[in-house]
Amino acid sequence: MYQLTHSSLAVGLLGAAEFVPTITMAFVGGALADYVDRRRMVLITEFLMALSSAALVLNSLLPRPQVWVLFLCATAIAGLNGLKRPSLEALTPRLVAPELMPASSALRAVAGTLGGVIGPALGGALAATTGPAVAYSIDLATFVISLCALWMMRATPPPLNADRPSLRSLAEGLRYARSRPELMGTYVIDMNAMFFGMPMALFPAIATKFGGASVGLLYAAPSVGAFFASVASGWSARIHRHGLAVIIAAGVWGLAIVAFGFADRLWLALLWLAIAGAGDMVSGLFRMTIWNQTIPDHLRGRLAGIEMVSYMSGPMLGNAEAGIVASLFSIRTSVVSGGILCVLGTGLLGLAYPAFWRYDGREGMLRKQREEAERALASSAD
Repeated sequence: MYQLTHSSLAVGLLGAAEFVPTITMAFVGGALADYVDRRRMVLITEFLMALSSAALVLNSLLPRPQVWVLFLCATAIAGLNGLKRPSLEALTPRLVAPELMPASSALRAVAGTLGGVIGPALGGALAATTGPAVAYSIDLATFVISLCALWMMRATPPPLNADRPSLRSLAEGLRYARSRPELMGTYVIDMNAMFFGMPMALFPAIATKFGGASVGLLYAAPSVGAFFASVASGWSARIHRHGLAVIIAAGVWGLAIVAFGFADRLWLALLWLAIAGAGDMVSGLFRMTIWNQTIPDHLRGRLAGIEMVSYMSGPMLGNAEAGIVASLFSIRTSVVSGGILCVLGTGLLGLAYPAFWRYDGREGMLRKQREEAERALASSAD
């Protein structure tokens, strides 16, 4: 997008284009994840995302690639991801015991952040040297690997007495989330941090002062920090004040983004982005632990949809916000002001949700056991 338009606002508007389908399909995908075979849902949506990636390849091969195709594919991929992610997230509690959730979250984070390091760095280098068509083609090829892996997985039938997808079932999930302040705390604090402190739409413009090829390094740097934070996350299993850990980690993200805004050397900018990524990863580890340790299985898909809204809408809207502020003022003003507002917002939200920063993970696991036992008892009585 930046190569075609040379506009940070246009890059930011890609996030805005992804917002509506993500929000809409996340709720639909969440309801379906509690009613259908979760593995099959992931397989179908992954295949359709591969077709969208193929469209990007074809567009990049045109003599004059079309900007509208980028918006269309971004919208389609966002909607399909909204359908896929709740089923993917809801698979984990079926496979892992509750007490192993911190280790499971860390293991998933290691895999995700390793890809986050290699992918942007390689993609940036390919886009700057061989062109977007090669980068998109490699992305398309990787879908073959994921589809094969999904095909070999065993089926994961829906929970017993699964709720049929409906507005009523969606409302039940929303009511449950609102009744749990520790869940609401994970949603709003992450949305605040990502909305104000997400500068990625500005990376192509920032990279011009460090050399155009450095854009891949800027995108990869947060994942480098996240990777090391996840590899060294064994200590997280000994922490039970999960809400307080999320608040502190979100504050670290915001402070590092402020420092990144003032960095005038590439190595310093990458360092602060890596520290920001480490903070975000620690926040993510404890948020995933709270979700997977405490939400009953029959609601896991619908709550995964709500979770996706929280962690996806923040970055999407944050990129749009960063592009708008940069176009009105300056890139540095956008980055620094966003980091400051992230820190202030995190503190205020922590005060607004005292039950969140006092939350103890051991109590959450006991609550889940009680709720699932009560549901099983009610089902047997029926």
